[in-house]
Amino acid sequence: MSQTQEIHGTVADGYEPVREEFAAFVAAQRPDYEGQLCAYVHGRPVVDLWAGAGRDALYAAYSSTKGAAYLVVALLVQDGTLELDRKVTYYWPEFAAEGKGSLTLRELLAQRAGVVGTDTGFTAAELADDRVIAERLADQRPFWRPGTAFGYHALVIGALAGEIVRRATGRTIQELHEERVRVPYGLDFFLGLPAALEPRFRSVRPMAPTPTQRALLEEPPGGPHSLPSVAFNRQGAEPTGLESLPNERAVRAGGPASVGGVASARGLAGLYAAAISEVDGKAPLLKPDTVAEFGQLHSVGYDVVARGHRSYGLGFQATADTWHPFLGAGAIGHSGEAGSQAFADPATGLAYGYTRRRFAFPGGAAPAFPGGAATENDRLARAVHEAALGG
Repeated sequence: MSQTQEIHGTVADGYEPVREEFAAFVAAQRPDYEGQLCAYVHGRPVVDLWAGAGRDALYAAYSSTKGAAYLVVALLVQDGTLELDRKVTYYWPEFAAEGKGSLTLRELLAQRAGVVGTDTGFTAAELADDRVIAERLADQRPFWRPGTAFGYHALVIGALAGEIVRRATGRTIQELHEERVRVPYGLDFFLGLPAALEPRFRSVRPMAPTPTQRALLEEPPGGPHSLPSVAFNRQGAEPTGLESLPNERAVRAGGPASVGGVASARGLAGLYAAAISEVDGKAPLLKPDTVAEFGQLHSVGYDVVARGHRSYGLGFQATADTWHPFLGAGAIGHSGEAGSQAFADPATGLAYGYTRRRFAFPGGAAPAFPGGAATENDRLARAVHEAALGG
């Protein structure tokens, strides 16, 4: 057996440096590394590379799932079905409990709701069901006054947005993603993986953290009842193990809109390509004004959950500020806990997707946590971006 994985796939003319960068990275990894890298520019595929399992392998998207959920919300805002400056209670009256009645949809998407979890935590079964998460959060007292601060709603933001979508349309985010995004574009990006596709799923391999890293996983900074612990569901009777969460069939089948997606890199990149560009003769899903509004900075500064600097647009991470400063202002995307990354850069027409099997440590912008975009994304995304500019 070779000491490094062989690189497979293709790149367009001018993108050969991307293949070289990916090959150099893979050569430095463990022999069992598995990962995929894909990119589109103005709707045209320019990079499709992988190492390890085959081209059609599907991986846990973790929080990259949120990008699909936010795209559905953006479509509904664009349609006029949702209004960003309406109070959440206009759609979901029960959310007014415990002083949350003044919060708007815009503020909720900007991570300002303050309901990052519950006092007693969620069970594993509850985390697989967005409806149950939303019902419990409706009654929850917020952990800060809504609208006054922001913090990453890691395991619940998809359920919060999803309940608003369901109340406004009668359909779930998962159903609308399937009908309006995944099926029309043939994307390998599932919010609810069909049983028939289970053989394509590559279960998350646990990392082998140092004792210090393991301590961070098991008890985030601040102790068992801190905001990080609440947001990552470490405080209850069934503390969540993030590194193995998507290995549960119930999570993959339910496709909870915060963390339950399953995708290939082609699916991740294809979603963002469809969002901003014409793809295979189909018009972009989002108009430029919608992309600009959802990419506009809404929450910038100290994230009270991540305990560090973060930037958010409407739902989407402000990718240029949080992860890759070489991207244009208004780039939208979302990283995932195991190391995945996906984004669209409207300035260059670039859509990027990366996923990997082994849980990455450390992640990127929040050193207190194990996840987020794996560090190799900076060099890989930079290589793709430079090639796109050269083209």
